[in-house]
Amino acid sequence: MKHMKVGGLMTDDVVSAVPGTPFGQVARSLAEHDISAVPVVDEDDHVVGVVSGSDLLTRHELTVRDLMTTPAVTVHAEETVADAARLMVRRGVERLPVVDEEERLVGIVTRRDLLRVYLRPDAEIRRRIREDVLTDAMDLPGDAVDVHVLDGVVTLGGRVRRRSQARMLVGLAERVDGVVAVVDRLSFHEDDARLAPSTRTPHDISR
Repeated sequence: MKHMKVGGLMTDDVVSAVPGTPFGQVARSLAEHDISAVPVVDEDDHVVGVVSGSDLLTRHELTVRDLMTTPAVTVHAEETVADAARLMVRRGVERLPVVDEEERLVGIVTRRDLLRVYLRPDAEIRRRIREDVLTDAMDLPGDAVDVHVLDGVVTLGGRVRRRSQARMLVGLAERVDGVVAVVDRLSFHEDDARLAPSTRTPHDISR
C-alpha cells in the first residue's frame, strides 16, 4: 500500500533560529512570517529545541538558548502523514520540524498541512480502499466487500472467507490516508482465530 510521506507534504523553506539568537530577533521572525514557533538548530542543522510565541511572553532580554523547549518533538521525512498526525495529537503540538536520516532539519509540517490530507474526498478514499487494500494488499477483487464512505468514516460490509481476513481488512483500511474511522460490519465463513499458526519454513521467514 502507498502512504503519503511527510516529506511530500512539508514546507522546505523553514524559518529557524540558533541558540544564540536574541529574543527580539525571534519575536520579529514570528510576526513577519505569521508563525507560532520556530525550530532551533545547532551548527550542523541538528534540531536541538523549539521556541514559541508563548515562550517569548514569559521572559525578556534573553537568547533562544534560555527560552527554547527541549528536546524538540520531530518527525522524519520518510514517516507517514498518519504517523505525524498521531504524534501531533499525542504531544499536543501544532507543528513538527522534519528531519532527515541524520537528524538534520529539512522542513516543517503543520497541523493545517495534515488536515489537507484528511479532507480527502470520500470517493477517493473508497477508491483507495478498493485498489490499494482489497486488490493490491489482499489480492481480492475490488468488489469483494461493500465499501461505503461518509465524511471519512468507512463502513465495511459483506462476507469474506476467514475471520483473519476480516481483521486484516479493517486494520489496513484504518491506515489509508484520509480515513477517520472504520465501522466493521464484516462476517466470515471460517473462524480461524483459534487455529494454531501454520508452520513456516526458513525460506518463508527470510522472504
